[in-house]
Amino acid sequence: MAVFRSKAATAGEAKVAGERSLLLGIGISAIGIGMFIPFSLVFFHHVTGLSLTLVGLVMTVTGLAGLAFMPLAGSAVDRFGAKKVNLVLYGIRALGFALYPFASSLPAFAAVALVTALADRSFGVVQQSLIGEVARGAARDRLQASTRALQNAGMGAGALLVSGVLALWGTGGFTYTAWGNSLAFALAGLLVSRVRAVGTTGAVGTTGAVGAAATGSAGYRMVLRDRPFLGLTAANFLTALGYSALSVLFPLYLSTWLAAPDSLTGAAFTVNTVLCAGIGVLIAGRVRRSGARRTRSAALGALLFAAAFVGQIVLGTLRPGQTVTLVALLVIVVVYTLGELVHSPSGGALSVSAAPEAVRGRYLATYQLSYSLAGALAPSLFTALLAVDGRLPWAVLTVAALGAALALVRLERHLPAEAVHAEPPAVAAAAVTAGSGAAPERRPAAVA
Repeated sequence: MAVFRSKAATAGEAKVAGERSLLLGIGISAIGIGMFIPFSLVFFHHVTGLSLTLVGLVMTVTGLAGLAFMPLAGSAVDRFGAKKVNLVLYGIRALGFALYPFASSLPAFAAVALVTALADRSFGVVQQSLIGEVARGAARDRLQASTRALQNAGMGAGALLVSGVLALWGTGGFTYTAWGNSLAFALAGLLVSRVRAVGTTGAVGTTGAVGAAATGSAGYRMVLRDRPFLGLTAANFLTALGYSALSVLFPLYLSTWLAAPDSLTGAAFTVNTVLCAGIGVLIAGRVRRSGARRTRSAALGALLFAAAFVGQIVLGTLRPGQTVTLVALLVIVVVYTLGELVHSPSGGALSVSAAPEAVRGRYLATYQLSYSLAGALAPSLFTALLAVDGRLPWAVLTVAALGAALALVRLERHLPAEAVHAEPPAVAAAAVTAGSGAAPERRPAAVA
């Protein structure tokens, strides 16, 4: 676990109270998620005894209901605090998976699946809000990177674990897996309960003129009036389409356009997972210690995405032999993964820090919709473009990534300094001038 704590003291970052417990809880819950996501349809089919058709229908309906619930989760965070809501969601997920083996009828399965889906879909919003609640400055970037690395490592471990369980007990092992998930979420909740929030700092993180009203009566109308944050959300939607490429577009492109073996898809996922888990914290730490603005780091990640997508266009045009294709695809996946590792921590910390504390839950619920909408749109968009030309979806993704990078750079002067910089400029200037005796230059928090 020390690997994921990333030398906070060396970098001069504030230590987060209960950080070890938080990260351990995230890792354990990721193992639980990894135990059922790769086999979700089959998992619920065997656990409940219902047909695959019914299971798929229930999962679709409850998933959409979960998306509709996200704004309410954001409001709950603002009212009760991210930690309390986080613990409630862990409890709901633990109870849901404990009950799945007993939900053999359609109404029972639908009821349990609905409540669990509401918790699952809202969890990302609440976890991002929790990071904003317990950390400040560069510590947020560090937690973002550590969280992503642990999620990748945990999900990979969970997939391996469930494979072993099924090898030992056959399909009956799915019941044990459900109870294992329940235990994992319960343990994660107990660990996260030890985390303590840092003191609030008033209007830190507010964007533009709307920030002045952050501590007053505010709701989603405040979010909709905050044009810089909406621009940030729109830019993230463009990047989020790229995040969907590996799981949705890549397998189809390999089989239909390149006529490559399906085994390459598994190899690509393995490379991506190993790199995210193995060097994610290292890459994020290098970016963070470089002093780069979060907007510039996130833009660099988007540019790396664009480079990987251009590589796919070139590969799809040349269509070389199998060996060259294999090497080229692996290089492209490495570049793509580097883009993910550079963009994710900076983009996540940017959104958390740009949200006013008093309404952070609502802001992040809005921001998280960019990922959800991109994930919902990606399958139909990619398949439609692929039917025209195998290179067309990569061209669209390239334009989207370049647009996101440009938007991030243009938005930085409209966002607060506390969001753009991991360490506020005034603090950095004070540190530089402390040795020379010169007075630090004062800078405005934001430019409207």
